[in-house]
Amino acid sequence: MMHWQRIMNYELSKVRADFPILSRTVYGKPLVYLDNAATTQKPLCVLDAMREEYLNVNSNVHRGIHWMSQQATELHEQARETVRKFINARSTTEIVFTRGTTESINLIAATYAQAFLKPGDEVIVSVMEHHSNIVPWQLQAQRYGFKLRVIPMLDDGTLDQEAYHKLFNEHTRFVSIAHVSNVLGTVNPVKEMTAYAHSHGVPVLVDGAQSTPHFKVDMQDIDCDFFAFSGHKMYGPTGVSVLYGKESWLDKLPPYQGGGEMIEHVSFEHTTFERPPLKFEAGTPDYVATHGLAVAIDYLNSLGMDNICDHEHELTAYAMRRLGEIDGMRLFGTAPGKDAVVSFLVGNIHHMDMGTLLDRLGIAVRTGHHCAQPLHRKLGLAATARASFYLYNTKEEVDRFVEALLRIEAKYRAWL
Repeated sequence: MMHWQRIMNYELSKVRADFPILSRTVYGKPLVYLDNAATTQKPLCVLDAMREEYLNVNSNVHRGIHWMSQQATELHEQARETVRKFINARSTTEIVFTRGTTESINLIAATYAQAFLKPGDEVIVSVMEHHSNIVPWQLQAQRYGFKLRVIPMLDDGTLDQEAYHKLFNEHTRFVSIAHVSNVLGTVNPVKEMTAYAHSHGVPVLVDGAQSTPHFKVDMQDIDCDFFAFSGHKMYGPTGVSVLYGKESWLDKLPPYQGGGEMIEHVSFEHTTFERPPLKFEAGTPDYVATHGLAVAIDYLNSLGMDNICDHEHELTAYAMRRLGEIDGMRLFGTAPGKDAVVSFLVGNIHHMDMGTLLDRLGIAVRTGHHCAQPLHRKLGLAATARASFYLYNTKEEVDRFVEALLRIEAKYRAWL
């Protein structure tokens, strides 16, 4: 309790002051922003840093000899080092900047399939994947003739590890799995799953979009071959993401796109390519966004990832308890140690109606299938409503959320 009070009464009030948008009103009601799994709000330090770069050192990076280009390049490459330290990669050679986790997964699916997959091969994904970790593999399967195998889920929202083991055979060539489900909040045991895949000589990609913002991730500990996450889900700007890849693997993969920056020498007869990471960064990067991401990471580090994790676990547990008080409440995802995501339905209230009514009360949640239609079909649902938390959310906001749901549920019953 003392830890909760310390976070709530002291650090949290200071944190919220860094996000002016949290003090705004919607339809005359104070905003309660519970859509953090979709995107997070940005602290002033990130917005100020990006504005400062545009105002003072805006210039295309790399190859420029003049002062502003040198300064912009230094900020861009410092950002790469900041990311490396944050996820404990061995080298900045292993840090590729992309536009989003979706692009990162598409990059690996396309290049790995081109280099290594053939008809009859198999790639393992799970039933709880975001569409961005399903569709890219399907597109490549249509081209190269390999098959997708799917890890099923147990009733508590955890992946069936025994079934996972049984999927491996002489045709298994790759595993691509979510670290955290964006619907259920389940934290998958990716370290153990990676070790099992490696025991069969199979490389692993981990989708870290929903994990990296919320708790420490360590590439040396997980030991996965590829890892992807997005800036905008962790206080950073949109349009910038990170693909981590072990250097040995990045060296083996072909380029994803062609153009400037990724070449060593070009002639009409033959082109040679830069080494990673530049081999995978064709064209002008969003160098201002990479700087913004680095400042966002510095901000997270200043708060402490352990503090963030502890606060969100306590807040999520509190929300699950309070939501359980509502008649007709159905909560989806009850795995132990789940992350800061709560998907739900109340009675027969349509998820869109629920989201609309909550919005009128100033509460922002996400409604729909959350880009996870196969998972919803497994649950026997078309869609859900989803509340997701971050460090700046409070116990009082959870109470307002629950009170709003109680009010909506009571009115709905009165209409029937």
